[in-house]
Amino acid sequence: MERTAPRDPAIRITLLPRDTNPHGTIFGGVILSYIDQAAAVAAKRKTRHKIVTVSMREVVFKKPVYVGDLISFYAEVTRVGRTSIGTRVVVEAERENSRGDTVRVTEAEVVFVAVDDAGNPVPIDS
Repeated sequence: MERTAPRDPAIRITLLPRDTNPHGTIFGGVILSYIDQAAAVAAKRKTRHKIVTVSMREVVFKKPVYVGDLISFYAEVTRVGRTSIGTRVVVEAERENSRGDTVRVTEAEVVFVAVDDAGNPVPIDS
């Protein structure tokens, strides 16, 4: 899944001590939450309907994330089906005091389904 990340981040954030696990690195669940949000930003641009997350696939934690890292979440739509939208998210960290160098820390694929007000799948509008 090693490909170039899109260059316009959906989300950029500095993670804080409250986001850590017992080992002192950023808790993976925090990263997953931001991945879901970043993917939703990309997916939402493809439909006027509400979208819901139906799966996260191929989540790969490549390197740890540390307190103070500037984290960028790059998201792109990879597939539009009849009712679903596939996305890819690449997460990069700019380490504190790194002078702008980044390292890829996580990658994931997230799939959404467009739904109506009752939660039923609906076709993606073109």
